[in-house]
Amino acid sequence: MDIISAYREVGTYRGAAQITGTTPKTVKRVIDRHEAGGSAPVRAPRVHNYDDVAELVAARVDKTAGRISAKRLLPAARAAGYEGSSRNFRRLVAAQKLVWRNDNHRGRRPAVWSPGEHLVIDWGVLGGLHVFCAVLAWCRVRFVRFATDERAETTLAMLAECFEVLGGVPGVVLADRMGCLKGGVVANQVVPTPQYLRLATHYGFRPDFCEANDPQSKGIVENLVGYAKRDLIVPQAPFTDLAAANEQAAAWCGEVNGVIHSEICAVPAEQLAIERELLAPLPSLRPSIGRVVTRKVDRLSCVRFGSARYSVPTRLIGEQVGLRTDDGRLLVVVTGTGQVVAEHTLVAPGEAAVRDEHYGGPRPAPRRAVRPKTAAEKEFCALGPVAEAFITGAAAAGNTRLGSELAQLSGLAAAHGTEALLAALERAVAFGRWRAGDVRSILAAGAGVARPRQAGDALVIELPVVPTRPLSDYAIGELS
Repeated sequence: MDIISAYREVGTYRGAAQITGTTPKTVKRVIDRHEAGGSAPVRAPRVHNYDDVAELVAARVDKTAGRISAKRLLPAARAAGYEGSSRNFRRLVAAQKLVWRNDNHRGRRPAVWSPGEHLVIDWGVLGGLHVFCAVLAWCRVRFVRFATDERAETTLAMLAECFEVLGGVPGVVLADRMGCLKGGVVANQVVPTPQYLRLATHYGFRPDFCEANDPQSKGIVENLVGYAKRDLIVPQAPFTDLAAANEQAAAWCGEVNGVIHSEICAVPAEQLAIERELLAPLPSLRPSIGRVVTRKVDRLSCVRFGSARYSVPTRLIGEQVGLRTDDGRLLVVVTGTGQVVAEHTLVAPGEAAVRDEHYGGPRPAPRRAVRPKTAAEKEFCALGPVAEAFITGAAAAGNTRLGSELAQLSGLAAAHGTEALLAALERAVAFGRWRAGDVRSILAAGAGVARPRQAGDALVIELPVVPTRPLSDYAIGELS
């Protein structure tokens, strides 16, 4: 209630003071001034020690869009004549920043996303490790992967992998003005690179770019970049292996996509099942991303890349193929069709990456066949496989007289018979006796010698069934 009205109501200074919440002296001073027909005295404006530099501060704040700090601006104010404290100067800068923000507020409104419409992407870097982040705007499903650089080939490969994980293609991919995706800017309109346009045409989405220096337009992914740095990179760093880091990133995405999101109050993974029905289907062919290097397949069914050798199917011997690196892998692509016929992990220079399926199976063990040339060798080898096994074993045992003894061994067939000689050679091979004298000793011993055998399986014999008697037959009778 007004002080004058309260005084007219109660008629006392003390009563009006209690009603209006002030003191009786104040009530008396107001009533006396009102009865005298006067008004409140005009106070002179308070003088501040920073008034002389207020225009300088306002100009610098406006020039830097409210980003300059009081610490950076204080030396200029000192040079302009400010002699007050730094604390008082910070109050002036804070007040000027507040005025600038109120006058330059954009009046932004919250984004309303449609299912299957927008995918927002961005890069971040921490400790030399680059992290690619993407968010499917409506369901808030997050995709995070690591890389060693932010080149166009790497970005497009990450985007293609993101589509594979999502199981479909959204209508629009929103990014900031990345140098790897931006071919130029004309009248504030971003011109995508031809490589990015080819990928967009292959998958069927429309590339879109936000305004320059405007992270608010894609704050949904800016928050993800900061979240990934705090919750994924910092606790688990350092990452020594890029493949292990990407495995951790995939596991982290499965974890954060499986809990309730605070903004949509739903589980993103469950919402993705709904949104996937509105996503465009993935193309049947995998896109060709990055620079393709042409190589000719040599007679070993291999190609050379980075001073290393990589195998390809044998049907491509003599043909030209394309080589493309992708996330630590080497892809061998058929020129013309774009079909990936081989995939290898990059190896060090001088090494070789060979796959058995390119050669029809695993590599057989090396085998040096017996090829007789002289008449004595041909006559002895005519005895059959046992003779070849004897030559192979004698050569491995270092029998230097084997060549001269073959004629003697062949002559034993006339004295003892071919069957006896074959049996003797078989016994010599079994017991490692590689000289002609050993074979004669075996023949002289005859067929009555023992032939040791290896232990076989356990002997199982079914015992005959016999009648049994009850225990009552063995009881002691009653004593009389």
